[in-house]
Amino acid sequence: MKKLSPMLVTAGALMGLAATAQAAPTVTRLTPPSEMFASGRPDPVIARFLPGQRFDLQATIKPDAGQRISAARFFIDGQAVDAAVALRDCASGCVKGVSAETAIATVRAVSLEKAGRHEFSIEATQADGQKVTARGNLEVVPFTAAMGPKVKNIIILLGDGMGAAQRTAARIVKGGYAQGKVIAPLAMDTFPATALVKTASLNSVVTDSSPGMTAYVSGNKNNNNEEGVFPDDTVDAFDNPRIEYLSEYLHRTQGKALGIVTTADVFDATPAGNAVHTSNRGAGTGIVDQFFDDRSRTGLTVLLGGGRKWFLPAGTPGSERAEGNDYAFSATDPHTAEIVKRWGAAPGAKDKDRDLIQAFQSAGYRYAPTRTALQAATDGAGADKLLGLFAFSNMNVALDKIDGRRGAAKGITGTVVDDYGFPDQPMLDEMARAALSTLKKQPKGFVLMIEGASIDKQAHNMDTERWMLDTLEFDRAVQVAQEFARENGDTLVIVTADHECSGAALIGGSMLTDQALQEAAQKKGVAHLRDKVVGVYEKAGFPRYRIAADGYPEATDIDYRLLVGYGANADRYEDWRTNTTPLRDSQQPLAKSEPLKWYPPVPMERDDAFGEYLVTGQVPGESAVHTATDIPLSAFGPGALAFTGVIDNTDVFFKLAQAAVKGTTAPADATGAKRPAKATAR
Repeated sequence: MKKLSPMLVTAGALMGLAATAQAAPTVTRLTPPSEMFASGRPDPVIARFLPGQRFDLQATIKPDAGQRISAARFFIDGQAVDAAVALRDCASGCVKGVSAETAIATVRAVSLEKAGRHEFSIEATQADGQKVTARGNLEVVPFTAAMGPKVKNIIILLGDGMGAAQRTAARIVKGGYAQGKVIAPLAMDTFPATALVKTASLNSVVTDSSPGMTAYVSGNKNNNNEEGVFPDDTVDAFDNPRIEYLSEYLHRTQGKALGIVTTADVFDATPAGNAVHTSNRGAGTGIVDQFFDDRSRTGLTVLLGGGRKWFLPAGTPGSERAEGNDYAFSATDPHTAEIVKRWGAAPGAKDKDRDLIQAFQSAGYRYAPTRTALQAATDGAGADKLLGLFAFSNMNVALDKIDGRRGAAKGITGTVVDDYGFPDQPMLDEMARAALSTLKKQPKGFVLMIEGASIDKQAHNMDTERWMLDTLEFDRAVQVAQEFARENGDTLVIVTADHECSGAALIGGSMLTDQALQEAAQKKGVAHLRDKVVGVYEKAGFPRYRIAADGYPEATDIDYRLLVGYGANADRYEDWRTNTTPLRDSQQPLAKSEPLKWYPPVPMERDDAFGEYLVTGQVPGESAVHTATDIPLSAFGPGALAFTGVIDNTDVFFKLAQAAVKGTTAPADATGAKRPAKATAR
């Protein structure tokens, strides 16, 4: 027999070891997400928590062929976690590509008090005795010594999709310019502190609205489409590893209430991303059920927006309740039973026939289906708890609501709000005022999230005038919150966005009067609708919109109007004039019925097409998309100056919690005043 060289012996031994390593059980996912687990590097630390904030530990373990995982233990800093490990296999209910014998090991609702970095690990044992370990790290962010008192109330105003361009456009429309100086600033422009916020999600440089919101109120990155959970390998949208929200943490530790106000369907990503835990932002029935079922854990006291279709029993006209997107946790499978046991969550039920409006009313919530009813609910002593559902799905946008109030018949059968069947809808500032009127009764204070939702939705549609007026509507809600904070010096207000949408750019002003623009549209094409219209630099001048008594422009089709281009857009036709009707909202339950079926379904089919000026898009499909651009955040009230510099979206959570739990670390403004004075135009 030929003698092998020592080098070949060594290589053979290594190959044998490698083969053994490949055959051994393997940890394929470890949660919370950790760069130490993913790449072996200790930095950056991905998962961060407050002292005492709850989160789940989980691992996915693939055994050898023909084997199974018989036991698993989690350790933190070398000490075994003193809680039951739920162990299930993937014979059913796991994502494609995960073998049936793969095990999911989970410990629910863990927390740490000691600040600093911690190493956590799992040790799993295969039935034949082989063991496998994996480790990761996380950080507990300490509270610091306070410079000022605790804030009682936190108001988060989120303009969905509102980047710097959207803010600037609203300022130009509202305030106008006098020789380059703004005549009247936006309310958000008067806040004393501003930061730039990085918005990437856990799995993409471009976030969607779910992790965009949850980063602010959980301190952690989520995958796109996920709310208050880390990703896992199961297909159940409600069993993912959870992260405790700011609302849950402050309700559990301080008794604060929660308010959620939006112009979207209340199941939408941003509102749900304050109280609901799911990996599927589209699971409407289960999401709204969780709002109600877990109200004792979140302190939910006010819920205002659209989305009535999820609250009506199946079979009721307009209802879209379904068991397919509902949730029900098993009482016998520890994997989900531990969610109920250790988190205190409701078990849920597949109950498409549930009357959720009645359930809210029976629990003491005053229900308002219209603006008139909302005003009545806050008259006199007002409601203690409030539910308002003003549309089947998303509410109509500001431009169409204002047209409805002014009687401007631009819809198919009348006004747009008439066509949608909800002519008496409140504006966002009216909803904000009602929410604050209700929440101010809470003795321990509150967390209130107010969303201007359709800045994003109309930027997706590249419908310039509709998102500009929705930004104005949002700013009027900002002003309501600012006034409340001036009167209540223990209130911290931030106004920001989850991401930018569409790559909006203010490219200048029209060089034509509106009459000349209409004539150019009749002549059609690039030569008339681009070359003779778009003014840049000094040719742009200063567009002058006249604001009516209701706070919105008398008209958006004005002479020398503001022109907006898009950098993350789909193909579209452009004539620069206001679209008479919005695009059809596919989320409306009656979108395929008259009169909504006659609304244009996509940008390429709306009235702009008559001008035959095609703007070729940067992205495929029929919609503009979110961008990765940093977005501005402005702060007002005690501790506002903590929000400066270039910060991560998850940093916002820790700054808010610091102010509420231990006290502010910065004065309200540079003068050290607790209540910033009213700002003047500048």
